[in-house]
Amino acid sequence: MRRGAAAAAALAVLLLVAAGCGEKSEPTGQAPAKRSLDLVLDWFPNPDHVAIYEARAKGFFSQVGLDVKPQVPSDPAAPIKQVAAGRAKVAISYEPEVLLARQQGLPVVAVGALVQRPLTSLIATRKSHVTSVRDLRGKRVGTAGIPYQSAYLKTILRRASVPESSVKETNVGASLLPAMLAGKVDATLGGFWNVEGVQLRERGAKPWVEPVDRLGVPSYDELVFVANSDKLSGERDDLRLFLSAVARGANAARQDPAGATRALRDANRDLKAKETAASVRLTIPTLFPKGSLPWGHLDPVAWRNYGGWMVSNGLLKDLPDIGGAITNDLLPGQGIG
Repeated sequence: MRRGAAAAAALAVLLLVAAGCGEKSEPTGQAPAKRSLDLVLDWFPNPDHVAIYEARAKGFFSQVGLDVKPQVPSDPAAPIKQVAAGRAKVAISYEPEVLLARQQGLPVVAVGALVQRPLTSLIATRKSHVTSVRDLRGKRVGTAGIPYQSAYLKTILRRASVPESSVKETNVGASLLPAMLAGKVDATLGGFWNVEGVQLRERGAKPWVEPVDRLGVPSYDELVFVANSDKLSGERDDLRLFLSAVARGANAARQDPAGATRALRDANRDLKAKETAASVRLTIPTLFPKGSLPWGHLDPVAWRNYGGWMVSNGLLKDLPDIGGAITNDLLPGQGIG
């Protein structure tokens, strides 16, 4: 019943995006009535979310009539389930989680990429004497116990001709850095090069850090926005407005990384100033696709390639229907339909 007004507002915002996403324009006339939009994060506010918190700080969500309420989950696997159950309109999740959820019959669809390349990395500190995959022979590698991380490790070892039996995988849960710094493992696979890698460098640990896509794992979108596919037709206007505002936030962060860092730290005072500033600077380029593709673009060819890798590693039974798993129709510049 609000779709006509929302569509008109969406068109206005998309025109602003096309003209220059990063510039904050003064609202004209009466501000649109705000509609609540629950956003479930994948983790606590961190540099991966800089576009979202910059959009909030600049008022981009308010300008399109959205009251976006980020929620921190107790479990990183929970957000996609909340969207599938209709308890949230949007969640941040991971490309493999989308494909796994759809295999389980959950009604979810990726509507935009937040981080458009792998962040997950193999990380080791100087004291472990690991500076290549071949150095992992006889070593212990900590993971978060996620099946596709174990598959990453097997792929990486196989590509480097390192026998799997020569490397011990240890489930350390979310304590990747503490386990490595305490000497319980020699390396970790699961930390992000733009966050944990930065933290280690800032602490003087001089880490060896390699993203998994440089070690043989197919490239993928690390973080994506996920919506309920069964409710997509009725929620597309708000989703389109939301994505347009985040796109403006990403562009604003690119223009003013220091201001975006302040906005992020205002949302999470536990973030350290120097580490966060360095991490934000590294993260911002990952928010944009290569070439002239629009912000948030989901590459169906790359998704099919990654889905095929999941099948070959026993993570999926069949090749996924990528046409049903992703849509670019709601992204800025894709038109109102």
